[in-house]
Amino acid sequence: MLPDPRSRRQPDGPDGLSAVVEHERYAWRADWPGRALPGAVLYELHVGTYTPEGTLDAAADRLGHLVELGVTHVELMPLCPFPGRHGWGYEGVSLWAVHEPYGGPEALKRFVDRAHELGLGVILDVVHNHLGPSGNHLPRFGPYFTDAYTTPWGAAVNLDAPGSDEVRAFLIGSALAWLRDYRLDGLRLDAVHALYDTRARHFLEELSAAVDGLAAELGRPLSLIAESDLNNPRFITPRAEHGLGLHAQWNDDFHHALHTALTGESQGYYADFARAPFAALAKTLTGGYFHDGTYSGFRGRHHGRPLDRARVAGHRLLGYSQTHDQVGNRARGDRLSAHLSPGLLACAATLVLTAPFTPMLFMGEEWAAGTPWQFFTDHTDPALAEAVRRGRRREFAAHGWAEEDVPDPQDPATRERSCLDWSEPARPPHARVLDWYRRLIALRREQPDLTDPDLADTKVAYDEEARWLAFRRGDVRVAVNLGKDPAAVPLGARPALVLAAWEPVAAPGPDGLLRLPGESCVVLAQP
Repeated sequence: MLPDPRSRRQPDGPDGLSAVVEHERYAWRADWPGRALPGAVLYELHVGTYTPEGTLDAAADRLGHLVELGVTHVELMPLCPFPGRHGWGYEGVSLWAVHEPYGGPEALKRFVDRAHELGLGVILDVVHNHLGPSGNHLPRFGPYFTDAYTTPWGAAVNLDAPGSDEVRAFLIGSALAWLRDYRLDGLRLDAVHALYDTRARHFLEELSAAVDGLAAELGRPLSLIAESDLNNPRFITPRAEHGLGLHAQWNDDFHHALHTALTGESQGYYADFARAPFAALAKTLTGGYFHDGTYSGFRGRHHGRPLDRARVAGHRLLGYSQTHDQVGNRARGDRLSAHLSPGLLACAATLVLTAPFTPMLFMGEEWAAGTPWQFFTDHTDPALAEAVRRGRRREFAAHGWAEEDVPDPQDPATRERSCLDWSEPARPPHARVLDWYRRLIALRREQPDLTDPDLADTKVAYDEEARWLAFRRGDVRVAVNLGKDPAAVPLGARPALVLAAWEPVAAPGPDGLLRLPGESCVVLAQP
């Protein structure tokens, strides 16, 4: 006996019996008109570590914090069932159901309902490019996978071989079910570069058309956000212009430029950005992509193509200084707060929250969380658990890490260390960082120039050696000094008003120079 591939609930996990869910019986409380991406601030949240309880109901009880912070959308990491209790969620296998230890389908509805009551949109991370290695019964039902391609995480999903019509219908049906049955506001699509599809009409184009159709039917906006490292503008180009019609994508190039400027790290894919990090940061702030057809030393080839800044709105790119990937895929899961001063963390926040992109925060960064966010699993198959443990340590040993320094993913303590400490926001230095994030997000609401979608309107100046960068968006001026020494930043002699400053700073004098303390930042109005 096998579970239903379209099961809405797996009470005993992905290998157990399926249960019927009558979605229409839930009495929704919130009359929700929806919330689109322009002007949004996203907050990436992992249900299993957002609270010690690790449930949707416990997370819902903490949504008031996000309202006070000022974010507009919660982006939930994957919720599909997987064997065991704890994990990141990217090894889910029942694509229509909710992980039972998180509370199952009813708990997700309660979470969404509460978020909507508070004015927060909810986006769900979904994985269509592979399924987990344990509990995946789909191959018993048809040609859901293909050996024509490979992914780093397992067998590739069959999107273009014989039988792929039904596979595509299965995935699109799942996506629409999340949006319709749970009243979600959008989906984040994991690693779309691993969706291999040679058909004339790409799977993502078919999906975006279906989602736009559902949005018209429901009368509220729905968003599709891609994770892609291809730097291909076609993903976020409308279908009418021969694009795939997705609404936004993560922008890792901005992250990499910012990370190297902040930390000086230059290993792996950071190498291309670390040669001149401030120049790289300036290029991403004005053009979106860093690799826009340029040579990538990391890849050993040219990569990407330019965005048309006259046609691509800035909100279609998500900007961030930290994500689950960029923290959790480090050997120790160390956040920026483990290495940077509060002043540099404030600079990172300033660049993310005033850039011409849709900002996204990773849970806990808003108060410089002292807890790591590490890679953890709870595989019930002993052989798989050992393979993951050894593979993780072997991967980082190749980069010079001692085996004993890499946390054991299967050790419950690894997950426990990764849970947020909710006592931190009330005490120094966390409280000051949190206040800064709140002020910056409030500025986005107060200053229309900070949500202007025109990428071409951003003008940047920088000094690589002195480690300062300044940019203009309309009448707003932003300056950050990542160096330890004070910097004289030329802003011009026009009168200016300090809107927010990490350290006390005066507006530029008659000489037009802004004298900015080391490791600090400022936002000014200069009409």
